Amino acid sequence: MPLLDYFEGKTLLDKYGIRSIESSYVSSSKEALSFAGKDHIVLKLISDKALHKSKAGLVKLDLNGEDITVAFKDLELKGKDLKPYKIIAQKMSKGGVEIIVGGRTDPQFGKLILIGLGGIYVEVFRDFALRVCPINRNDAKDMIDQLKSKNVVTFQGKDTDMIIDLLLSVSKLLAENEKVTELDLNPLIIKEGSYVAVDIRMITG
Repeated sequence: MPLLDYFEGKTLLDKYGIRSIESSYVSSSKEALSFAGKDHIVLKLISDKALHKSKAGLVKLDLNGEDITVAFKDLELKGKDLKPYKIIAQKMSKGGVEIIVGGRTDPQFGKLILIGLGGIYVEVFRDFALRVCPINRNDAKDMIDQLKSKNVVTFQGKDTDMIIDLLLSVSKLLAENEKVTELDLNPLIIKEGSYVAVDIRMITG
């Protein structure tokens, strides 16, 4: 099943009011430096042949100045075996709590939505909640309450309503777009009073 282009996925998130990190495709280290300006950035190589970017060394974090040029050259070298590929630059988001919000199509139940502790902790702690789409506010609240990490994820409940709204938006996206068979926003970084999706993976079928 085809992996949706990153910016097609980002456009779909925008349509449903789901916030994602400022990003741009870059074809040279010069373009990456221009995108960064005075900020620190992340560089990622995206290829259908590399589904686990971090494990393959295809994600370069917290870059600025000469680090950007060095990292870009390294990704180009790795990309020789992963053609066709693209390199994406993103503004660096520091701090916060990493969660995963996603969904998939189950042969029996249809579209499912998931929330859990994200980043490297998904497989370690297996702390997640799952529901059948579409969900309502009570369903979303129940999903959050099911998480062992709910106080961390919601900043002691201060951001519960924000995360409920996020889950409802993702549920609506999944329910209304039959061709989206799988969605992973991981990590999605929660900071007190705000969130941003850092990585977008959508599969269509």
